[in-house]
Amino acid sequence: MAPKPLALDIGKDAPGPLFLAIAGAIIRDIVRGRLKPGARLPGTRALAREIGVHRNTVDAAYQELTTQGWLHAEPARGTFVAEDLPDSMAEPVSVSVPPQPSAVRPALAFSDGAPDPNLVPDKALARAFRRALLSPAFRTGADYGDARGTSVLRHALSSYLALDRGVVADPARLLITRGSQMALFLAARAVVKPGQAIAVEDPGYPLAWEAFRASGASVRGIPVDAGGLSVAALEAAIENDPRIAAVYVTPHHQYPTTVTMGAARRLQLLDLVERHGITLIEDDYDHEYRFEGRPVLPLAARAPAGLPLIYVGSLSKLLSPGIRLGYAVASEPLLCRMATARAAIDRQGDAPLEAALADLIRDGDLGRHARKARRIYRARRDVLATALSAHLGERVAFDSPAGGLALWLRCADVSAETWTERAGAAGLALLPGTRFALERPAPQAFRLGYAALDEAQIARAVEILARSLPGSPA
Repeated sequence: MAPKPLALDIGKDAPGPLFLAIAGAIIRDIVRGRLKPGARLPGTRALAREIGVHRNTVDAAYQELTTQGWLHAEPARGTFVAEDLPDSMAEPVSVSVPPQPSAVRPALAFSDGAPDPNLVPDKALARAFRRALLSPAFRTGADYGDARGTSVLRHALSSYLALDRGVVADPARLLITRGSQMALFLAARAVVKPGQAIAVEDPGYPLAWEAFRASGASVRGIPVDAGGLSVAALEAAIENDPRIAAVYVTPHHQYPTTVTMGAARRLQLLDLVERHGITLIEDDYDHEYRFEGRPVLPLAARAPAGLPLIYVGSLSKLLSPGIRLGYAVASEPLLCRMATARAAIDRQGDAPLEAALADLIRDGDLGRHARKARRIYRARRDVLATALSAHLGERVAFDSPAGGLALWLRCADVSAETWTERAGAAGLALLPGTRFALERPAPQAFRLGYAALDEAQIARAVEILARSLPGSPA
């Protein structure tokens, strides 16, 4: 059942960034019992629309409350009030905000790498969705569909992956999911037995770790260097820990550092996986966004036949986070186990939406959208890189990424956490390295997702970032 509207009293005239005002309003509703432990909150898009703010602002509020322990996110389900809170709390709680010297500015947020929903080809998608709803197949359907997803989208994706990425996937070996998060959860369920572990990149993608833990697996961090996941460190970990049954990697643009794994290391990784008999889970979450150089094919396109590999991708990154469509390619035995687990929690996907996306692929609309989005995001990346160099100079370091929707900003002589607090007080939400650290010390860095910000917003965000640098005048 969909969550009810919150009707928050967010106090927009209060001092401090807007995302903290939203977080404070949610806390007040939890404290006074209006939001009970376990209650499901609206999605970020729905709440943003309800209270008239940008979706990134709501996302920043949810992330803040999740970090503080008031909320928790469940893969493929949503965001909920933490279960371990008492039913009632005597003392009211508030989010403290440092005093502001001037009027509140509109809140800005560097995301984790979300696309700009304003670029969605909404007219083409609406036409395709209408056709799907009016089609005889939808109107006469008398039973639930295939847990793997609609045949029409699996066939369209099969052709798309072969032409665009060199991944040969029979439609029978494709599973459509409600976002890549569900695909990662199902992948772990298919390959890991109780007591086993999945090796993951560190720093890495926390939502993948949560999906793996929710499936019953433990996670083991493997260090990342300038070339991506360290294959030597992975081999040492496997030899020392027989529980490791799989490894999860983001080789195209490592999350969060954005580096691309080179050809030699890719071959070493494939060789290691084959020698040790573990499963490789490849998350190719933003393959379409390559701005420079030749396209880098996925590991799945070069893997030897029979290698245990699950290839995960997302259409949400290409279109909008609100369009929850992911997919996985795997061998028949692995895919059957994933489909069986999916049927237990979600008998089928959104058939009209899947049919509409199949139309966008076949008609070329998706390819045209990808080309347009690449031009826009490349320009935004360049604006961000230029502004960072102009305003921060040698105080930070970064490599302009060859693709993707985020930039990894390193700040060796400054506390990223302190900088985050100062920037938040000035109206800018940041994602510091602590958000992405598992077992090792957190990198003093930020992941700056720029794609959802226009060029004017990027310029304002960098100005706030520079002004809030610890040691600089407030």
